[in-house]
Amino acid sequence: MTTQDVIRIGAYMSVLTLMRLWELMQPRRPRTLSTLCRWGGNLTIVALNTVLARLLFAGGAFTVAAAAQERGWGLLHLVEGPVWLEAAIGILALDFIIYWQHRIFHVVPLFWRFHMMHHSDLDLDVTSGVRFHPMEIVLSLAVKVMAIMVVGASPIAVMIFEVVLNATSLFNHGNVLIPQHVERLLRWMVVTPDMHRIHHSMDVREMNSNYGFNVPWWDRVFGTYCPEPALGHLAMRIGLEHLGPSTCLNIFMMLRFPFSTSLKRYSRQSPI
Repeated sequence: MTTQDVIRIGAYMSVLTLMRLWELMQPRRPRTLSTLCRWGGNLTIVALNTVLARLLFAGGAFTVAAAAQERGWGLLHLVEGPVWLEAAIGILALDFIIYWQHRIFHVVPLFWRFHMMHHSDLDLDVTSGVRFHPMEIVLSLAVKVMAIMVVGASPIAVMIFEVVLNATSLFNHGNVLIPQHVERLLRWMVVTPDMHRIHHSMDVREMNSNYGFNVPWWDRVFGTYCPEPALGHLAMRIGLEHLGPSTCLNIFMMLRFPFSTSLKRYSRQSPI
């Protein structure tokens, strides 16, 4: 296990534990499904995705960044600048690309088929942040690898980005209560749980908003920012309307979900 693996796993487990304790002490919404059932599916799928990513991308994004740096690939290697500035630009560039990837996954029916499984969670908590279909993980890794080679993000920038992306995904899916005056300030700098929860609304217009994971600026700049759900956070319905009654998906149901569920209208409501 490499140093960057230790850092990533340590950060992941720390944020997961802290967010879960926060959810138990100050939940934002009452849960509607069994936590044991949901966690069984969500944590099993992330374990499978971790193994799959290791098999297909043995070195991970960090190794790709190291190879790109060694060979001088990418735009950032065409200019000279302070290490900290190049790292900051690399992190922001990768986040910008992830924002557009997310939007495209909502627009293109083939990609939406796999991303839809993430939106099938009818309760949101910290484990929703790792609930992705294996095919989406493979596609996302491919996009990330290409982005690193085009941008020329340094290995340190990629490591920071990976740690922050994992941490913010756990944070902004958390079912936690943040005082409103604090939350309003926070969402200028980071995607908060209240902001991202709107993206999981059954309302198609709300679902096709607030695509950001790390920073909220891209949504504001490109007109996809939604400040509040129409029904409020407690009355807002989460999930996919056409799925019918509340269902807790196990690992087998998750894997076949893209092939057994109708796309309906969601993937055609967010023109780029």
